[in-house]
Amino acid sequence: MRSDVTSAPVAGPATDPPALAGPPPAVGDVPAARRRRRPRAVRGLLVALLVVLSVPFVFPTWWMATSSLKPMSEILRIPPTLWPHEVSWDAYADVFALQPFAQQYWNSLYIAALVTAGTILVASLAGYAFARISFPGANALFVLVLVGMLVPAEVTIVPLFRMVNALGLIDTHWPLIVVPIFGAPSVLATFIMRQFFLGLPRELEEAGRMDGLGRWGIFWRIAFPLARPAVAAVAIFTFLKSWNLYLEPIVYLSSRENFTLPQALTQYVDAYGGPMWNVQLAATTLTVIPVLAVFLVAQRQFVQGLAHSGLKG
Repeated sequence: MRSDVTSAPVAGPATDPPALAGPPPAVGDVPAARRRRRPRAVRGLLVALLVVLSVPFVFPTWWMATSSLKPMSEILRIPPTLWPHEVSWDAYADVFALQPFAQQYWNSLYIAALVTAGTILVASLAGYAFARISFPGANALFVLVLVGMLVPAEVTIVPLFRMVNALGLIDTHWPLIVVPIFGAPSVLATFIMRQFFLGLPRELEEAGRMDGLGRWGIFWRIAFPLARPAVAAVAIFTFLKSWNLYLEPIVYLSSRENFTLPQALTQYVDAYGGPMWNVQLAATTLTVIPVLAVFLVAQRQFVQGLAHSGLKG
């Protein structure tokens, strides 16, 4: 006798549906949020501190620019005003009317440009020679060059004047161009370039020699293009020093058409010899523009050049 046995299905282990991924618990969010807010708070405090510290440096420039738009009576007013009550551009017109300021502006501009270009060329060549070329007495000669930074310009101004006078170059711009390029002002530039070239890997020179480059080719095609940060630092230092040069133009120049800007700024006086403050401030504001332009263009390379100048000594 056959009996059909129907087997009931065997119930397997109960399986729960997969849990959906939910947001992390709220307790864990608090430290993460705090960690994210902490750098923002520190950054905000740092920015606020830098703004406060920049006031002593920015305020004189603000005062110079705004006071050039004031009449003389408002400049001397007590308490002073931070912004002119009546903006006046008459001082800027007087800058060009009282003396040949445009010619003097051009004199300073092209002298500073030539001195900067010449100093970069001479200092880069000298710096590369001291850094990469071994010759007897190199260190002693470099120390002798550095001594030039210890000699004040006032000490050498009399013998330099006698030399320039003997050459018949008085009341010309040649002494303001040649002396800074080959004299003591280029010593700092040579030091910066030497320190940068010391940090370059020697493998670059060896690769250049394998490609058939000589010493000049290695310098011009490899070393000098890589020295852009140091060149920018030298350019800013040199341009600023030449732009603000005051003692040498007084000694070498005598005609107003050949004056440079620092010398021209002292000529804005009234009939009694008193300073015309609004005109002087207007002329000074115009003289600051090239310096700010040069620094804004090359500020990143300037900082990098100063950083690399201390790598090796």
